[in-house]
Amino acid sequence: MPDATDWSRLTAPSLEQMEALADAAYGRLPESFRALATGVVIRVEDFPTDEILEEMEAETPFDLLGLFQGVGLAQDAAVTETGRLPNMVFLYRRPILDFWAEEDQTLGEIVTHVLVHEIGHHFGLSDEDMERVEAAADA
Repeated sequence: MPDATDWSRLTAPSLEQMEALADAAYGRLPESFRALATGVVIRVEDFPTDEILEEMEAETPFDLLGLFQGVGLAQDAAVTETGRLPNMVFLYRRPILDFWAEEDQTLGEIVTHVLVHEIGHHFGLSDEDMERVEAAADA
C-alpha cells in the first residue's frame, strides 16, 4: 500500500496519458481480436458531447464511460460506402476517473474493460464473449 506522501505529487492522468493507457490496453488484447478491429479509431475525450448525451438519454455527463460510433462488423456491407467516417471508440476520461474513484479496480483494468466493451459493439459480441477477451488481455 503506498504511503500517503507517495500520492501528494500525483495528478489525474491527462488526455494524452489516458490515450497511452488505452493504447497499452489495446496492445494486450488478443491478436485475433485486434485484427478484426483494424481501422477502428480510438479517441479519448474529457466528456461526451451534448448531442451524444441527449441521444443516449444520459442524465449527467458522467453516465457514459465510452461509446462506439460507426457500423458494426455484422452490419457492414461487402463494399464500404464512400464518404463514411471510420468506426470510432470514444473513451471519456472524466467519467472513467470518477468511476475509478468509486471502484476497487486499477485504472488500467477499467480502461481495458471499457475498451473491450465498446469494440465489442463493433463485433456484436455478447457480454460473455467480451469477458473472455478481457480475461485474455489480463493473462
